[in-house]
Amino acid sequence: MMRKLLIAATVLAASTVHAQQTIKIGMINVLSGQFADAGAQLDNGAKTYLKQHGETVAGKRIEIIRRDVGGPAPDVAKRLAQELVVREKVDILAGFLLTPNALAAADVSAEAKKFMVVMNAATSIITTKSPYMIRTSVTLPQVMETFGTWAVKNGIKQTYTMVTDYGPGHDSEAAFQRAFKEAGGSVVGAVRFPVANPDFSAFVQRAKDIGPESIFVFIPGGAQPAALGKAFAERGIDKKKTKILGSGETTAEAALKSMGEAGLDIITAWHYDYKADNKLNREFVKLYNEMHGRNPDFFSIGGYDGMHAIYEALKKTQGNTDGEALIAAAKGLKWESPRGPMSIDPETRDVVQTIYIRRVQKVGNELVNVPFDKIDNVKDPPKERMKQ
Repeated sequence: MMRKLLIAATVLAASTVHAQQTIKIGMINVLSGQFADAGAQLDNGAKTYLKQHGETVAGKRIEIIRRDVGGPAPDVAKRLAQELVVREKVDILAGFLLTPNALAAADVSAEAKKFMVVMNAATSIITTKSPYMIRTSVTLPQVMETFGTWAVKNGIKQTYTMVTDYGPGHDSEAAFQRAFKEAGGSVVGAVRFPVANPDFSAFVQRAKDIGPESIFVFIPGGAQPAALGKAFAERGIDKKKTKILGSGETTAEAALKSMGEAGLDIITAWHYDYKADNKLNREFVKLYNEMHGRNPDFFSIGGYDGMHAIYEALKKTQGNTDGEALIAAAKGLKWESPRGPMSIDPETRDVVQTIYIRRVQKVGNELVNVPFDKIDNVKDPPKERMKQ
């Protein structure tokens, strides 16, 4: 009997030691449905970081437990977060491609006091929903306010805004217009497109009839940028007279390939491009291509830097996964990313980074975003501004 108890105690002790030597990260992502490719790119970014930096930190092994939400499904995201915390005993929550899922899981993070890293979802308010949360991607107001101010300072005094009629479009429209007006510019008109497969030609014709100095665009990635670019070309918008301004999705790699010459001279503001010419990015892109057979994008860099923030916070806590300890370690983190210098604002727990102004040009036989200006240390605007 005593021998059996000793064996049981030994097994229990061994399993406890093993548990202490493993840090579990619950990765809630979208790996099926219409957003599956974006989710895969985010996950690829995380995998690339692990390949580059190893699967141990602070003497402990990192284990990622992946869960698929399947799309914008807050109820599912919350349930999965609860299951990961209660059943799987995860130490950290991460991932979160889409805003509704991040907001739902934030409740679990706050209640369970679990460190949570948002690697993509870009709506400004997300980080206010749990005191244990940071974000390593971008916020739309961060980019659009910066772009609106930059445009006026660089001689563009008049604009017409065209955005998709959903949350991110509304946020982008409000932030760009607000900053553009505050800098002294005038907004001469605005239109919102339906989300599903709009025919852009009538909207573009309306803008052309007004003849603004610039047109600001926000549309989701995928097939729509090419369709809009085609409409600009067909309706005869002269980009030398009317500058086309947009966010990074407008001229993402896939969009430019399908847009062709219609993409030339579009000016965008964004925080990452796989063509960024620095040593860290060249190494990242090379390894990413070797591992995944494609180029990284802004989803990928969010996942990559999200893992970096987790590793650096764990180093500071010497492997302690307590939520209070990890969030204290993450506040004020600074590092060099493939995207450039970045940090976590100790007050808002949100990302601080460089916003690049780029113009689409032909380099060789390829259309690419060529940076020609940048604004350093850009924070997310104060949340109260979002309500104005």
